[in-house]
Amino acid sequence: MDEKTAELNGDRPNSARLYDVFLGGNHNTEADRQLAERIKKSAPRWSLGAQLNRSFLRCAVHYMAAQGIDQFLDLGSGIPTVGNVHEIAAQHNPRARVVYVDYETIAYNTSRAELADNPNVTILNADLRDPRSVLDHPETRELLDFSRPVGLLIVGVLLFIGPRDRPGDIIATYRERLSSGSYLAISQASDDDLPADLRDEIDQVVASYEHADEQLVLRSHDEVAGWFSGTELVPPGLVHYPDWSPAQQALSEEQQSCRYGYVGVGRVP
Repeated sequence: MDEKTAELNGDRPNSARLYDVFLGGNHNTEADRQLAERIKKSAPRWSLGAQLNRSFLRCAVHYMAAQGIDQFLDLGSGIPTVGNVHEIAAQHNPRARVVYVDYETIAYNTSRAELADNPNVTILNADLRDPRSVLDHPETRELLDFSRPVGLLIVGVLLFIGPRDRPGDIIATYRERLSSGSYLAISQASDDDLPADLRDEIDQVVASYEHADEQLVLRSHDEVAGWFSGTELVPPGLVHYPDWSPAQQALSEEQQSCRYGYVGVGRVP
């Protein structure tokens, strides 16, 4: 059995594959689907939040590309799904370049196969917690020119980075490599100021992820805001998931209530 098949047949739910379930993908196992179904029943807005998180990624890429960004570094890129970063960027500039980074076997193998014929895109099997191994990787250096503006995407992954890994320092190391005019997009789950029903839901989700291979870490607005140090937040600032969407008026009432997370985009002056 090869490494990819072994991971697909895993008995323990995997965070990347759970996200794939919530997004309607098919790169997941029965164990993933069973846990996802339990989460949907106990916290129905979590899966909606996952979809809004993905929507934010797409909106952020559209925004950056409209500002002239034509090269992107996507950390913790996950399993490919419809509307990937390189597909959105190519709508603005067919020559846009993208480096994806993920240490999950299935994310890497699936992406590698899908990107094999695209010379402007690659994926690194690397750990974002080691910025130097990403920034100085030969494939990164070949595709990205850090003397020019870059769009740095850290979306949907920091909630799996524990405090002992010092996420603020990790982000700062990447940010320091960005030239003027670059952008930084971040999303992070939080339990700040939640009504009782949402707090109960997110408590259920945190408990559910104890059965998966990675656990969730929730953070405050102030901690997330600190990660944008050295950048200028673009409107609407650091806000809840539904509030960043340009199509927020079209969101359902249930989607509008998915407020257990913050998203933002900062520009390097």
